[in-house]
Amino acid sequence: MENMIEVKELRKEFKSHSSRSGLKGAFRDLFTRNYKVVPAVNDISFTVKSGEMVGYIGENGAGKSTSIKMLTGILTPTSGMVKVNGMDPHKEREQFVRSIGVVFGQRSQLWWDIAVQESFRLLKKVYNVPDDVYNVHMNHVIESLDIAPLLDKPVRKLSLGQRMRCELAAALLHNPPLLFLDEPTIGLDVLVKLKIRAFLKEMNEKYNTTILLTTHDLTDIEALCERVIMLDKGKIIYDGKLVNLRSNWGEGKQIEFQFADLTMTKERLMPLLAEFEAVWTPGDRNNVWVANVRNDEQIISNVIGRVLAAYKIIDLKVHEMSIEDIIRNIYEEGITNG
Repeated sequence: MENMIEVKELRKEFKSHSSRSGLKGAFRDLFTRNYKVVPAVNDISFTVKSGEMVGYIGENGAGKSTSIKMLTGILTPTSGMVKVNGMDPHKEREQFVRSIGVVFGQRSQLWWDIAVQESFRLLKKVYNVPDDVYNVHMNHVIESLDIAPLLDKPVRKLSLGQRMRCELAAALLHNPPLLFLDEPTIGLDVLVKLKIRAFLKEMNEKYNTTILLTTHDLTDIEALCERVIMLDKGKIIYDGKLVNLRSNWGEGKQIEFQFADLTMTKERLMPLLAEFEAVWTPGDRNNVWVANVRNDEQIISNVIGRVLAAYKIIDLKVHEMSIEDIIRNIYEEGITNG
């Protein structure tokens, strides 16, 4: 299986203005400015094979957007090598953009004041898609995403969920071998998310479409991706199978307690389980608290017994640690790739 994306020691630096302190410093800044070089992406290397669906994740400021912009040819790297679909995204930009699809959750590629189908026809001309290919492919896309009733509507009259389905259809209009998705389900309801996920799986299976997915919604990652690349401070701290995250760092359990006392606080709970090194986090309601503990039968039994003896409980549940909590632990503990 050939590589769709090849990245080697990719680096992007930005100049940042550093202000001097005090009135005298501000006056000097008018004539001469101090700058410092800040690496947003710090010598990262990875490959993505054709047909892979990869989750590209990290906290805000980790370097995701900057590296995606280099992969799509928007930004020029400071140093390093990047090849996408056999091309240099920046140097061969005109040919390159015809081989990719891009969906940014906060930006639209559709024309705001014209009907959706007119936007599709304009994009068809831009990508030089033959009529017969367009008709067969887009009929399938329109049916799969259930957007036929939206084609006559101007984009500005669509809801967010309707617009994102149309944006996805537009990105795949020319059936590109590679699709970049940046927060494609942000702000969408559950039913729309499920429809988009099912469609992406179908496109991957039918056309072997390679997908690089950037999102803060980790349920999207779990539903679509077997592999994740995790960034922190411009560096890759994990690159591997999603299942290994759980097996290596998700060995804990989450014990969810619903207390009769609606005013329960973390301060009251912490001394109760200090010896078990439990970490308390608030649940989805005021009287629900979650104890994160090691996956040890004796510890779990003691934690439940200690809490039941101290407070009145309405409900009790034991869960596997969520992917969100596993990733939060990785960031907090500073685990490096290995």
